[in-house]
Amino acid sequence: MTAARTAGGYRTGELTVHRVPADMNAVSRALRGGGRRVVLVPTMGALHDGHRELIRHARLLPGATVTAVSIFVNPLQFGPDEDLTRYPRPLEADLEVLREEGVELAFVPSVDDMYPPGAQTRIVPGPLADELEGAVRPGHFEGVLTVVGKLFQIVAPEVALFGEKDFQQLVLLQKMVRDLNFPLSIVGVPTVREPDGLALSSRNVYLSDEQRALAPLLQRALTEGASVSARGADAVLARARGVLAAEPALTVEYLELRDPELGPTPEAGRARLLVAARLGTTRLIDNVPVQL
Repeated sequence: MTAARTAGGYRTGELTVHRVPADMNAVSRALRGGGRRVVLVPTMGALHDGHRELIRHARLLPGATVTAVSIFVNPLQFGPDEDLTRYPRPLEADLEVLREEGVELAFVPSVDDMYPPGAQTRIVPGPLADELEGAVRPGHFEGVLTVVGKLFQIVAPEVALFGEKDFQQLVLLQKMVRDLNFPLSIVGVPTVREPDGLALSSRNVYLSDEQRALAPLLQRALTEGASVSARGADAVLARARGVLAAEPALTVEYLELRDPELGPTPEAGRARLLVAARLGTTRLIDNVPVQL
């Protein structure tokens, strides 16, 4: 790959890659000062069609937008028994995806760039972060909110896009933006799926062929549960549990029906049905909207 140096980064085709936070911030603020809307798609790399959909949504937003994609595997959101060291990092392939999608800016910092020696400040998410995913992954959302808060400061976007597959993350980030008065809006983008219904995830590559064949069971359980929503919340959960229980290779960590803000199950109206399960050592999550 031929890369030409530019101020604060290097350019590959129409994509400019920045590694230094101060350089990224200066470019973003200059663009906004010139009347451009900076739209951020935060990622941990290993880009797939779900990320492409986020980027395409970003590029379709109204106004004179500039799409920025961050690629950073955030150590703060991985627990001691999780897959930080083996998390895929195909940077050159990821940059090619960004070029194909017409992305103008990439921010690719190092761990030391994001967390200088001695850095101790964290964003504490509140009680919801200890439920659902947080009950299984203690400290995970503190790491997520801290890194995303830093990205918001560095990239200074007007809009940031996140996928609905990580629905609890989306809700917590919306709360953070509201509670801490971040001057931006967050847009949730519906989950992108394989033809058989499996939600796209960078971790799907860890599935064996046999596990991959079983993985769409999560989405099937959710959709079958949602299909009986006219009978009430208990019926939704019972139907979904029945589908999951039929496959002994699947270890269910939680299956819950919550309101759209992930509060208690409503008696009627909009809700969200969420599941997390393991196939071997691979952990999968999914969710669907439900109308009770």
